[in-house]
Amino acid sequence: MSFLLALIITLNLFILLSGKFYMYKGIANTYLIGNTGPTIYDLHLSPYSIVQSAKVPLKNLKSGLFNQFKLPPKYSALIEEFETKAFLVLKDDTIIYENYWGGHTEETVSNSFSVAKTLVAILVGIAIEDGYIKSLDDAVSLYLKGFSGEGKREITIRHLLAMASGLDWEESGKNPFSDNAESYYGSDLRRLVLGQSMEKMPGKSFNYQSGNSQLLGYILEAATGTDLSEYAESKVWQKIGAEHDAYWSLDKEFGDEKAFCCMYATARDYAKLGQLLSNKGLLNDEQIIPSWYYDEMVTPQDLLTKDGISNYRYGLHTWTYLDPQGQVNYCRGISGQYVITIPSENLVIIRLGSKKTPLVRISKEKLQDTDYIEKIKFQVGHSYGLFEYIALGKLISSEG
Repeated sequence: MSFLLALIITLNLFILLSGKFYMYKGIANTYLIGNTGPTIYDLHLSPYSIVQSAKVPLKNLKSGLFNQFKLPPKYSALIEEFETKAFLVLKDDTIIYENYWGGHTEETVSNSFSVAKTLVAILVGIAIEDGYIKSLDDAVSLYLKGFSGEGKREITIRHLLAMASGLDWEESGKNPFSDNAESYYGSDLRRLVLGQSMEKMPGKSFNYQSGNSQLLGYILEAATGTDLSEYAESKVWQKIGAEHDAYWSLDKEFGDEKAFCCMYATARDYAKLGQLLSNKGLLNDEQIIPSWYYDEMVTPQDLLTKDGISNYRYGLHTWTYLDPQGQVNYCRGISGQYVITIPSENLVIIRLGSKKTPLVRISKEKLQDTDYIEKIKFQVGHSYGLFEYIALGKLISSEG
C-alpha cells in the first residue's frame, strides 16, 4: 500500500513539475477504467466537429447478403481473439459480406485512428488540383509561418506525406510520455507540432510520425481558408455518398481537428472510402482524387526503413503491399482498423476491431542475409492480420 501511495505521489510531482497535465486525462480514461490505451469508442472524451453525410446512398452499393458465408474455424478464432467488431467485403461495388460483433452495428461510429491520415492525404491532392497548394514540393514554411528553426525550412509537403520529415516526434501508442499521448489527450496540438525540432535530414528515411499528419492538417486549413472538417465534407465525404455523419475529435472546444487520427465513422462509410480508393479516385463519373495524385499515393517512396532495407510498404500516407497477384493499397489504424483495397480485383475489405495482430519483423542477423531479404522484403512492416484479412476477403469473394 505504501509503495502504491509513493508511486501516486511521485507521478503527481512529475506531472506538476513537467507540465504534462494531459496525463491526468489519459490515466483517468485508460488505466483507471481497465484500458491500456485509447479505444475505438473514445468519441465522448473530446469535443468534435461534424462531417455531414450526403444522405443519399451511393449508386450500386448494394447489400443484403448478411452472414451468408460461414466463417471457417481459424477465422472465427481470429475474430474472437482480436475483438473484431465489423468485417465487410465489397466486390464490384456490392457488399457481399457484412457482419458485426460485440454490440457494434451498421450505425455504430468508431475511431478510425490512422485511417484518417489517408483522408488527409486525399485532401492534399484535391487542394493541389483546386489551386490552393502549388506543389507537393512546396516548403511547409510557405503555409505555416510559425514553422521555423534550424533545418525545418527544408521540409516539404512531400516529406510529410512520405513520413520522411526528419522531425523528432516520438511515436508510441503505449508510452504515456510520448508526443502521441500528448496529442491524443492534450489540448494544444498547434504548440506541440510547431515546436518539433529537426533530428535528421528530411527526405532520406521513413519514420512513421503522427506529427507529420497534423502538420498537413494545418497546411490544408491555411491554404484553403477552410476548417479541415468542412473541406473533407464537401470534397470527399458527401461525394462518396456517406450514409452517416462522421465526427472528428478536436483538441479543445472550438479547437483543431486531430488530423493524425480520431475521425469516427461507420463501417459502411469506411467501405465507401475504400471504394473510392479501389476505383483509383474515380466515383460516379467524377475524378475525386486527381489521377496523377492517386498514382503518387500508392507508389512506395524511395527511402530506407528502420529495418535498413528499401521502402516497399509506404507511399504518400498510404500503405502498400506489393503482392505478386496484384498490389494491395490500404489504410490502417493502431487497433487493427483496416480499409484494404485490391484495385485489380475491384475488392474492398473493411475490418474494425479493438486489437491488432503483431507486425512482421526480422532479426538483425537475418538483415545480413541478402537471399532472405529478397524473400521477405515485401512483408516486413506489415501486420500478420493484413494477410489473414486479405485471405478471408478473397475467400468470401470466391464463394460469393
